[in-house]
Amino acid sequence: MADPTVASRLDRVRDRIAAACARAGRSADEVKLVAVSKRIALPHVVEACRAGQWDLGENRIPEAVDRQPELVRLLDEAGLPADRLRWHFIGHLQSNKAGKAAGRFHMIHSVDSVSLAEKLSRLAVEIGRTESILLEINISGEAQKQGLAPGEVSGAAARICALPGVDLRGLMGMARYGAPEKELRAGFAYLRRLSEDAGSSAGRQLPELSMGMSGDFEAAIIEGSTLVRIGGAIFGPRP
Repeated sequence: MADPTVASRLDRVRDRIAAACARAGRSADEVKLVAVSKRIALPHVVEACRAGQWDLGENRIPEAVDRQPELVRLLDEAGLPADRLRWHFIGHLQSNKAGKAAGRFHMIHSVDSVSLAEKLSRLAVEIGRTESILLEINISGEAQKQGLAPGEVSGAAARICALPGVDLRGLMGMARYGAPEKELRAGFAYLRRLSEDAGSSAGRQLPELSMGMSGDFEAAIIEGSTLVRIGGAIFGPRP
């Protein structure tokens, strides 16, 4: 039987996503929930999967590489279909770790330079696959955050869309922690406009916007998020 805490929290998050979508006049199907499983004990992650949560987010390559096969083993033991897992990498991806990331994730949310995209492109071509990626943008302007400056986005998107082996799906960004709703919505709306401009420069649609976490995902959904990255509201405090 599923852990009632994980299952009930997950249900609550799904209800809040649906309510935010309704407020924005959107279908709940337009928003995918990525459960941030970093540092969460894998038995709790299994219970999230049992409750139908198959999109999982990790933010450190060494831990993700270790956890992925172990979770598959636990799912197999529980009689759950491990082939439904979709891993998302949401943390800072160092160039020297790109080789370990290649081929392991459904989507990499945190490509923060053209040079990193070029390295992922070369690796993807070598292994005969296409990497789905997002460009990370520093929309808050905080020095401690990773990401391209807003003024670099359109040029970078155009260059990356021309690379083989990578599929630029959209943008990712984070608002300032603890900001009031008006500031949150303004930041997320800015990222949406940057995505539209970047798509125009690249000559193709960029359909994905990865924005919104446990403390601000409703504001992000109202402003157009298609991927919300939520951990604490599902799994509780991290160890």
